[in-house]
Amino acid sequence: MLHKLQSLGYTRMTPIQAASLPLALAGHDLIAQARTGSGKTAAFALALLAKLNLRRFAVQALVLCPTRELADQVTQELRRLAAAEDNVKILTLCGGATLRPQLASLEHGAHVVVGTPGRILDHLQRGSLDLQALNTLVLDEADRMLDMGFHEDITTVAQQCPKERQTLLFSATYPEGIAQLSAALLREPRTVKLSAAPASSQIRQVFFEVTEAQRLHTVSLLLDHYRPVSTLAFCNTKQQCRDLVEVLRAQGFAALELHGDLEQRDRDQVLVRFANRSVSVLVATDIAARGLDITQLEAVINVDVTPEPATHTHRIGRTGRIGKEGDEAGWAFTLASMDEMGRVGTIEKAGGFASVWQAIDSLVPSSAEPLKPPMQTLQILGGRKEKIRAGDVLGALTKDMGFDAAQIGKINVNEFSTYVAVAADIAQQAEHRLASGRVKGKSVKVRLLDG
Repeated sequence: MLHKLQSLGYTRMTPIQAASLPLALAGHDLIAQARTGSGKTAAFALALLAKLNLRRFAVQALVLCPTRELADQVTQELRRLAAAEDNVKILTLCGGATLRPQLASLEHGAHVVVGTPGRILDHLQRGSLDLQALNTLVLDEADRMLDMGFHEDITTVAQQCPKERQTLLFSATYPEGIAQLSAALLREPRTVKLSAAPASSQIRQVFFEVTEAQRLHTVSLLLDHYRPVSTLAFCNTKQQCRDLVEVLRAQGFAALELHGDLEQRDRDQVLVRFANRSVSVLVATDIAARGLDITQLEAVINVDVTPEPATHTHRIGRTGRIGKEGDEAGWAFTLASMDEMGRVGTIEKAGGFASVWQAIDSLVPSSAEPLKPPMQTLQILGGRKEKIRAGDVLGALTKDMGFDAAQIGKINVNEFSTYVAVAADIAQQAEHRLASGRVKGKSVKVRLLDG
């Protein structure tokens, strides 16, 4: 396992891993408070993987997540870490996906299940999910699950788990509901609390005063001046998301929107493309971005000022990644009209800082072309159902088709589709070679999602 961790780039523990992993490995129930992006997924993943008995083909660990997107991310990380062991079966059970394939997968059994509370409860009520062999229950982003009204579902699921189990609760904040939940579900828990907000040295935060007429154009100016490779822009409404994406695309930026009106399949594709760095700007509402752990963000733009100080902290925290400070720190830009100055004051008071303001005319447009994403995303029609693995796709592209491994980025294998990030300059060539070649000895259908 240590060798596998090293090959995945895990060389030093993050603070939350150093504080929580020894306690979790020792078998204690745990309440751990740490923000998104702090490395908590690996902390609970390593603990639950260490306890698996692979000879026993039954569900021994359950991870509850607030959203399907977060559940998918947790599943991917678990699979990466579990690759050191042979045949660890990990299954995702979430709402928004059809039941029949999930029922079929459950019949074949699993060691670990990751899912949303509503869908897990649904399977328990149907009798399709058996938790008698469970030894570890993880509540990930517990505060968000409570925000979304899952308290009763979580409690009901926990009641169907064996009493003699380990429960690990991870949360970015510690509202009153968390104390009530932990008192009901955990036994003599140890508590680990790290700062919920990133250090100021990890984020360079700048405010701009704008009129309504200037707001959307100012986003383009920021992108043109600072030229971040990957930007998350927050809007308070779905309509503002649509309007901004239209403006950015008209100016040559690769931008996508993420909000509640999108179908689940479209949301999944948008997130894969953004995580693959084949889209420069993701424009999202807070609800849609809830529970996402998107790494490698160079900038966050608050297109509108949120009325909630905690939401502002959560938004900008996405660019304050662990280990990146000074000149490597992320940018957080906030656009505020005169009508929003009261909200800015509330955010300053809650955060205990004085905001730094910059004039719009200090933003100098670049003479270069709009920044293009470094990668593009290919979709292969075929996934886990066809027994396709990331290694099969990488092998086909490098050994069989002659591409350099450095030209291949993330490979996401879902139930029915596989998404591959490839360097933008080889995207069309890679699409053609995959379409006319073979993956795991079979012909596949491929399409380029970007461009």
